[in-house]
Amino acid sequence: MKLEDSIDSIINADCVETMNGLPENSVDLIFADPPYNMQLGETLLRPDNSVVNGVNEEWDSFESMSAYDEYTKKWLSAAKRVLKDNGSLWVIGSYHNIFRVGYILQNLGFWILNDVVWNKTNPMPNFKGTRFTNAHETLIWAIKNPKAKYTFNYEAMKALNDDTQMRSIWEIPICIGKERLKNQNGEKLHPTQKPEALLYRVLLSSTKVGDIVLDPFFGTGTTGAVAKKMGRHFIGIERDSSYVAGAKERIAAIEPMSVSAMEYMTKKKVQRIPFGAVIERGLLHPGDTLCDCAGKQFATIRSDGSIKSSKATGSIHQVGAAAQNAAACNGWEYWYYKDGKNLICIDELRQQLRTEMFGVGAE
Repeated sequence: MKLEDSIDSIINADCVETMNGLPENSVDLIFADPPYNMQLGETLLRPDNSVVNGVNEEWDSFESMSAYDEYTKKWLSAAKRVLKDNGSLWVIGSYHNIFRVGYILQNLGFWILNDVVWNKTNPMPNFKGTRFTNAHETLIWAIKNPKAKYTFNYEAMKALNDDTQMRSIWEIPICIGKERLKNQNGEKLHPTQKPEALLYRVLLSSTKVGDIVLDPFFGTGTTGAVAKKMGRHFIGIERDSSYVAGAKERIAAIEPMSVSAMEYMTKKKVQRIPFGAVIERGLLHPGDTLCDCAGKQFATIRSDGSIKSSKATGSIHQVGAAAQNAAACNGWEYWYYKDGKNLICIDELRQQLRTEMFGVGAE
């Protein structure tokens, strides 16, 4: 199967066969929401005796734990084959299956970066009162090998979290309201539809605009909907035709963000400028005097870019620290030079060189 024929489409077929038919090392990220193998043994009732719509579908039923493990090994092996060497795999599950999935994932050579807890802010209650309310699911974020140069948009995630480092516990409500797809009878089209907010965070954290995202258990198309909205491409694989129909209608109605809206915070690469470059370019000269902003500490520039004061000899940082009896000092901000009657911070010379050497606004 050609990759270009699969992009931005939903393939109504078995995920293992389909992934094995795609080119190797061809997708940037895989998000997998596999069967949880919940093994529900009886009908679950609310206190008013109404039936709770749990997961009773055929696709979530396996003859035994070993059968589930064998299936997990097959789809994870196929996923590893199609994932790029620097790509990421995200897989979500509950206590029913996530530990088994993680064990098999590691046996296949994947390297786990994080386990992320999706803390549901509005979980379904435990109606029987026999256990704690199950209020979370676990996502595993993994790569193909420990040395992979995977994508992680750290600055974007920090910005999303009010400029605070994003942690591995995500407070997100379950899928409700208009986002929840219904069938003609007004019932849930899919019992475990994931909220778009969850996929938004996954894709923002570990993909770039234009990346290809594969979802082998596409369901009602949450991954595809969010990918289209965010300017990513998707490949969906789903064997239930009713889910496919719902996903196609849902994704067709999605309007992508504008190009400017797709931009996100990135870590700017700071181009290092040594103080010696200031001397080489003739902006300051050996023998010139530097001082602090108060005009009380003085140092003489030497030919190799080091400076000498009455207290120390060394770099602008070392001598600046000695002048203050401090453990460290940013010499670029501490030292000034005299231009006529004005004291000018030497950091202005550094910014001038950055602009000349790396372009306007280089940081």
